[in-house]
Amino acid sequence: MTHTTSPTDGWDASVRIGVVVPHADIGPEAELQAMAPASVSIHGSRIHFAAMRAGGEMDNKIPHDPVRSFVEPPHLDQAVELLAASPLHALTLGFTSSSYLLKATGEQELYQRLQPATRGLPITGTTKAARAALNALGAHKIAVINPPWFDDTLSTHGADYFREFGFQVVHHGPCPLPSHQKAITPDNLSAWIRTTITTHHPDAVLIAGNGIRAVGTIKPLETELGCHIITANQANLWHTLHLAGATDTALTINNYGHLFTTTPKSEDT
Repeated sequence: MTHTTSPTDGWDASVRIGVVVPHADIGPEAELQAMAPASVSIHGSRIHFAAMRAGGEMDNKIPHDPVRSFVEPPHLDQAVELLAASPLHALTLGFTSSSYLLKATGEQELYQRLQPATRGLPITGTTKAARAALNALGAHKIAVINPPWFDDTLSTHGADYFREFGFQVVHHGPCPLPSHQKAITPDNLSAWIRTTITTHHPDAVLIAGNGIRAVGTIKPLETELGCHIITANQANLWHTLHLAGATDTALTINNYGHLFTTTPKSEDT
């Protein structure tokens, strides 16, 4: 069943973005709203996800069947269609792991299937946005950090997904933090990244998984490690703003990494 939020304000914003998320996910909308300037409003549509419970509590390792079913019709299509009926400028899917399982061809087929539901609005999603972000930053060697609720097999699928697009994945795996969204903080996530990732010397670190509260790690880690830090929700906001034609708005976001100083390559728009 699809659950849609209907904000009472924000419709007069200059840029309005719609995001589809799992029903109890506390991360994507909160982080998007934290990064977005006052001229941008975020409007969410929610879909039931069997591996997630209220308050962001997850199964220790999410089973793959619900991950795949999240993007199957009809619920996702209905959620996108409901959002697209609103006065929005662009849409995004706030979910990472489904694309890992779909891989490149399946993801492309997903976006083709959703086109009629979008009513002509541009649409992106976390992995698509992350690829565009990596390309814009010129990053080839990447480390992919996945949520603790991803198992090793799902993480391997993710690494294979990025390799399909020509990226060199020098590290991937679930981070060894508690499998609960509220238990992951910028401090404990940053500490693990410092001790684990630096020896791999990546061009960019991708913190995948929209449920991880990670945007607070971006600026300090970029300064300290000297490489690009990309997070799921940061990439989603950046790419969606550009797809909405809000290039100038994206460039005004100053505290969330080098990414917001760039524009996507033409093939990623």
